[in-house]
Amino acid sequence: MSGRSDRIVPLAVKIVVSGGLGVGKTTFIGAISEIEPLDTEAAMTQVSVGVDSLDGVESKTTTTVALDFGRITLDPTIALYLFGTPGQDRFSFLWDDLVEGALGTVVLVDTRRIEECFPAVDYFESQGAPFVLAVNRFDGAERFELDEVREALGLGAEVPVLECDARERGSVRDVLGALMDRVIGVRSLAPKRRAAMVR
Repeated sequence: MSGRSDRIVPLAVKIVVSGGLGVGKTTFIGAISEIEPLDTEAAMTQVSVGVDSLDGVESKTTTTVALDFGRITLDPTIALYLFGTPGQDRFSFLWDDLVEGALGTVVLVDTRRIEECFPAVDYFESQGAPFVLAVNRFDGAERFELDEVREALGLGAEVPVLECDARERGSVRDVLGALMDRVIGVRSLAPKRRAAMVR
């Protein structure tokens, strides 16, 4: 007997979930995580008055102040570790650490507050990181065509834009699947780009 375990240890893949304040990042991770998700939700206090805009999400009483964390095993060979960023600009200094080593990102957007996702889109475009944009459908929110959302945010055709409901596990799984397809597509193109540059 060799004493070695035949159990497959899945490859750990880091994924970031980002977007503005109140867009549904904590809910998104909680809907899919196979472990009890870790969150750093704290009550919103007077300190945030005049600093964090709650227009359109006036009923929000808590906010993420550091990160959210969850895990989902896609198959025996791959486990996604999900890290949610805080949405407020005043916590953006945490982003560099949270994003380090990430394979890709989901940027959530709330069409009632579409301007809140500009910092995340700008950040991940500047990093050159593969990302998908997921339009989180809130009850009572006006619905827009996905092409309208793409145009409003100035996204190129290479960035997938899709709808989701962050409360529904199946919807979250579809978004993560689209992100993995995007990551694989970007990585498969990289050697071709390098070869073209050498010629």
